[in-house]
Amino acid sequence: MRILGVDPGTGICGFGVIDVPKKGSTLLLDSGAITTPPHTPLPDRLLDIYDSLHEIIKEDRPDCIAIEKLFFMQNITTGISVAEARGVVLLVARQKNLPIFEYSPNEVKKAMTGYGHADKKQMQEMVRVFLKMDTVIKPDDAADAVAIAIVHSLFRKML
Repeated sequence: MRILGVDPGTGICGFGVIDVPKKGSTLLLDSGAITTPPHTPLPDRLLDIYDSLHEIIKEDRPDCIAIEKLFFMQNITTGISVAEARGVVLLVARQKNLPIFEYSPNEVKKAMTGYGHADKKQMQEMVRVFLKMDTVIKPDDAADAVAIAIVHSLFRKML
């Protein structure tokens, strides 16, 4: 099972691809961030995310996508743009006929660290430990995306 995890955002959209063999350790295949310039019009930023996700899916060939659910934010303007980026991810997944699985930030943090309010450094460290890596994944948006993919791999084994 190959899972693409996505931490949606318009400025930085984290992604991570893991391979979960039937036996053996989970492997990190790809991770990074789709970044868009800050003062670029939103439609252009969304198009960049759309095009980049198409390329990632073409190269990494995931079996499904796990994405972070949108949660209430203090800044409604930021929340709206993140929701729009999330919509682009959902659209690409549907166009590619990939099953979509959604997890809240607290579900991911609790599954990875045992604590639903873990900070970015704790999350990066637990992803590093889970994947038996020497260094943490950067940027933290990419580590979050990998964590989302890992959580899906763990939840799917429970079903």
